[in-house]
Amino acid sequence: MDYQKLLILISFVSASILILILRKLNQTQNSTKLPPGPKPLPIIGNILQLGKNPHRTLTNLSNIYGPIMTLKLGTLTTIVISSPQLAKQVLHENSQIFSNRTVPHAIHALDHNKFSLGWLPTLALWKKLRKICATKVFSTKMLDSTKNIRQQKLQVLLDYVKEKCNKGEAFDIGEAVFTTVLNSVSNTFFSMDLAHSTPDEKSQVFENILRGLSELSGTSNIADFFPILRPLDPQRLYAKMAIHLGSLCEIIGGIIEERRASKIDSDQVCNDVLDSLLNNDGETIFDQLSPKEMFHLLPDLFAAGIDTTSSTIEWIMVELLRNPSNMTKARTELSKVIGKDEIIEESDIFKLPFLQAVVKETFRLHPPAPLLVPHKCDESVNILGFNVPKNAQVIVNVWAMGRDPTIWKNPNMFMPERFLECDINYKGNHFELIPFGAGKRICPGLSLAHRNVHLIVASLLHNFEWILADGLKSEHMNMEERFGLSLKRVQPLRVQVTSIKHG
Repeated sequence: MDYQKLLILISFVSASILILILRKLNQTQNSTKLPPGPKPLPIIGNILQLGKNPHRTLTNLSNIYGPIMTLKLGTLTTIVISSPQLAKQVLHENSQIFSNRTVPHAIHALDHNKFSLGWLPTLALWKKLRKICATKVFSTKMLDSTKNIRQQKLQVLLDYVKEKCNKGEAFDIGEAVFTTVLNSVSNTFFSMDLAHSTPDEKSQVFENILRGLSELSGTSNIADFFPILRPLDPQRLYAKMAIHLGSLCEIIGGIIEERRASKIDSDQVCNDVLDSLLNNDGETIFDQLSPKEMFHLLPDLFAAGIDTTSSTIEWIMVELLRNPSNMTKARTELSKVIGKDEIIEESDIFKLPFLQAVVKETFRLHPPAPLLVPHKCDESVNILGFNVPKNAQVIVNVWAMGRDPTIWKNPNMFMPERFLECDINYKGNHFELIPFGAGKRICPGLSLAHRNVHLIVASLLHNFEWILADGLKSEHMNMEERFGLSLKRVQPLRVQVTSIKHG
């Protein structure tokens, strides 16, 4: 409690030093018409209103102030967008103005902001990294060439679930899926496991690093609201980020060096992402990617998709257990299309329209990044008759758009059938559903996440009968969320299974 009081005291004292400057800035901004919003408190603005689940708070506020809204978060002017029409204006029609980021202080650790695809301005280096992701990392050719690796990691998950089934033991499906997704991605990138179902010390350290990065990335930092506090790093987020990011870069750097050495000593070919980024001498493709750029790019891409993908799969299982008729429909479709004895492959996804609808409906209700990654306005622009000032932070509340009754019938109900009646997808073309963002900054790993989510969920449903553990009834499930880099459940999903007898 004393620590929190100290932070507040530091904030007030430091911000008070700038009060005259802030008043001048406010007078300038007030000469133009900002979007409406809740009245800010002196100095701290609307910070205290955000609460522990800002996606819900901002949704409630947008119901009062409209689909474009202004918040004052310390010295930071923040514009919140909560409708598909305005999201399209920001992310597509005015993409040149809104394509850059407001970069959190913690991301500056180890100069990560200078190399990170997620945070770089859309200039030469960003364009180069984006092209490499499209051609070397997430291309259809690359993902097709590594699909057998992901199939093997999936089989490990199915064997684990079968073992739990045979023993009659309950287990945490989120933890099991997290391990599978981590190894699926690590094998796609590096042809090696970095986690185990019975973790050893090394894999536990690695998982703790990833979870730490996820937690830090989703934590509000007072130094972002009051930049004068950045040298003090009052919440130690910068320092912690440097430790976690440094550890991750060290591990992945070691993998890169080991692969380089093996390519020099032998003609070993792994056909993974790392191989595609190295030439036959074990050196990086220098005309495309420098070693330092790769040392930041791979951890960035690697860490970004694991937590969000595993959380999405857990939410899918939650919704199907809450709505057993939909689980039955999904399994019936699998039996008819795939066949009882067949192994599901990534190429089967397009044959499963109801399963695809289940995934879309889960993304609508539980987008992995409910506020996306904040954008920055590079020049003053008029949106819906309001001025969005230069350097304002722009947040797109996709969680609010997924729950909007003017867009969706019965928006709080899990109804996959709604997507059987329309052509809406989540590839950035339909702004009613943009869990991966849209425009220039759409998530580069969308294609890999799409494959992993569908393949894992389909295989779990096809092979096992699922029930809630510990006698829990579906109507009593805790649906509380924990806001962060990904939208997680407060209470882990514990399940038990019964094998489905095929043939």
